[in-house]
Amino acid sequence: MYTFVKKTLMEYDPRIDEYIEKAQPFAQPILEHLRALVHKAVPEVQETIKWGFASFDYKGPFVTMASFKKHAVLGFWKSALLQDPHGYLDENSNNGGEAMGNLGRICSLNNLPPDAVIIDFIRQAKKLNDDGIKVPAKPKTPQLQAEAPDYFIEVLKANPKAFEIFENWSPGKRKEYIVWITEAKTEKTRNERMATAVEWISEGKIRNWKYVK
Repeated sequence: MYTFVKKTLMEYDPRIDEYIEKAQPFAQPILEHLRALVHKAVPEVQETIKWGFASFDYKGPFVTMASFKKHAVLGFWKSALLQDPHGYLDENSNNGGEAMGNLGRICSLNNLPPDAVIIDFIRQAKKLNDDGIKVPAKPKTPQLQAEAPDYFIEVLKANPKAFEIFENWSPGKRKEYIVWITEAKTEKTRNERMATAVEWISEGKIRNWKYVK
């Protein structure tokens, strides 16, 4: 366990102290530990709150952490550019995975990779900002089919409520789910997304409902 250094007003934002104090008890030691690792890796980091989450800036945003009811997360703004030879980063996390962070769902300190691995990711993220490297823009998604694929319709029909809601939605709302599902790289991911989609649609939730205030 990392031993914390004495906090200074310049390095630490009291809003993050408050954020951690309000987190679920299981998440508090996780957030404290991640926070300490960020400061150890990049002493000149600046803390802030963005979109309601605890964030760390260094020549721009580069690391964020958050906690929810049953898990915590750690995310890197340029995760796609990080070297990850041991496969710790969740490639689905920013593209519809179960957790929005790059290390998946963190429910205890035991779920974390070794400290040295996390510190390496943080320092890689720092260097990317030092070098002014930006994540390449994603190619524009081609105009996808207006209609949902048959395999998705079959899954929807198994839940009449979800099917009725989906059928009555605007084309834009339907397309958000269609894009998410058809862009899945593996059948396993596609099936997981369809199961989640049916659950959310049956509750009347649009694809990005988590970000709607």
